[in-house]
Amino acid sequence: MYKERPIIKILDGLSITAACLTTFLYQVSLWFIALTLGLTALAFLMPLWCARGIPSSRLKCSNYGTCILTVFPFTLLVVVPVFILALIFHDDVGGWGPVIVFSVVTLLLMNAFFWTGIIIVYLTANQLGISKRLLGVFCGMIPVANLFALRVIVKTSGREVREESERYWRDEARKERQVCKTRYPLLMVHGVFFRDSEHLNYWGRVPAELIKNGATVFYGGQESAADVRSCALQIKKAIVQAIESTGAEKVNIIAHSKGGLDARYCITMLGMAPYVASLTTINTPHRGCEFAEYLLNKAPEKLKKAVSAAYNAGARKLGDSNPDFIKAVTDLTKDGVARLNAEMAPMDQQFNGIYTQSFGSKLNSATGGKFPLNMSYNLVRHFDGANDGLVGEASFQWGQDYHFLVNTKSNRGISHGDMIDLNRENIEGFDIREFYVGVVSGLKERGL
Repeated sequence: MYKERPIIKILDGLSITAACLTTFLYQVSLWFIALTLGLTALAFLMPLWCARGIPSSRLKCSNYGTCILTVFPFTLLVVVPVFILALIFHDDVGGWGPVIVFSVVTLLLMNAFFWTGIIIVYLTANQLGISKRLLGVFCGMIPVANLFALRVIVKTSGREVREESERYWRDEARKERQVCKTRYPLLMVHGVFFRDSEHLNYWGRVPAELIKNGATVFYGGQESAADVRSCALQIKKAIVQAIESTGAEKVNIIAHSKGGLDARYCITMLGMAPYVASLTTINTPHRGCEFAEYLLNKAPEKLKKAVSAAYNAGARKLGDSNPDFIKAVTDLTKDGVARLNAEMAPMDQQFNGIYTQSFGSKLNSATGGKFPLNMSYNLVRHFDGANDGLVGEASFQWGQDYHFLVNTKSNRGISHGDMIDLNRENIEGFDIREFYVGVVSGLKERGL
C-alpha cells in the first residue's frame, strides 16, 4: 500500500543543509570535505525512500523529484540567513575565505539540488500539463512568484503520485471481484465533433480503467458530425457487431452528449430495444441547447456555410464518410431536440424493460473550464442557467434515475469535457475514472 514518509523529507532537508554549513569547517580539518560530500550524497539518495508503495518507475521518479522540491525552499530558509550573518560577522568566522567557500559551495549544491528535482518532475509528472510547466518557467526568476509556482508544481506532482498509487492498490485489492464485469458488454457512444480513435480515445483513461476491472468495451463508431438518425444507424451496426463478437444477447450503452440522443433514437426508432439492457446518458442535452439555437439563427449564412464546409472537409480526412456540420448542430438546438422528442415519444414504450439513467454536472465558474468551455460558459448560462460549459442543467434529466454531480471541493466544478476525461486531468474532489467504475459496477449489481 502507498504510504508517505515525512521523516525522510525532514532528514533530507537536514542533510543538504548540513552539507552546506560544514564548508565553514574546512579550515579545521580536511575530513570535513569528506563529510560535506557524504552529506550531499545522502541528500540526493534519501528522496528514493520518501514514500513506499509507488507502482511504476515514472511515478517513482516523479516522487523523487517532488521530494527534492518540497525540501528545497525550507533549506533556503536556513542557508540564506546564515549567509547574511556570515557577511555581517565575517571576522568572527575566520575572515572572507570561509564565507566565500560557503557561498560558492552552497550556490552549487542548492542549484544542483533544485535543478535535479525540477527537471525530473517536468519530465515525469503528467498532471503538470503545459500550463503549469509554463507557469514555472515564467515565474522562475521572479521573487515570491517563483515560490508560488513551486508550490503549485509540488502540490500537483505530489497529488498525482499519491492518487495514482492509491488507485493501483485499490484496483489490486478488488481485482478478484471484477467489479465491472457486467453480464452484457459495454457500448460507449461518443458525442458530437469527435470520433472513436485507436490512438486518441474519446473517453480518455476511462476504458482502460473499466477493462482493468473486468469490463468488455465496444464503441459506437458513428460520424463525428451528422444528424441523429444517421448516427443512430451506425450505432445499430455497432450493437450488432458487439453481440456477434461476444455472443451476448444485449449491450449496456453509455453515451455522452449528443451520443445520448443518437442512442435513444437507435433504440426507439430502429428496433434495437430487444438488444439493449440499459442506457446511461452522460451530460446529454435531452431538451436541447438554447444557446446553440441562438448562434445558429444569428450567424450569417455565409459564415455558417464556410464553417460547415471547412469542418466537413476536415472530418472526411479523419474518417467520416458523410459529415454534416449544420445538421448535427441543428439536432442539438432546443427546437431540434423538441422535434426529435416528439418523433420518439410514441415509441417510448420501447424502453420498457430497459434500465435508463442520466447524469449531469456543472462548472462552478467560467475559469473552471478548459478552452473553449471557458469561453462558452457565460453564454450558455445566459440562456440555459447552470451548465457544464455546453449544456444547461435543465436538459440533463432523463430516464428512471437522475444524478446531478456538483464538485464542492474545487472552484472549477465539473465540465462537459471532464465527464469524458477529455484532458486526462486528475480533478480535485472528483475522480472521473472511479465515477465510471461506480456506474458500471452499479449495472453489474442490477444483473445487467
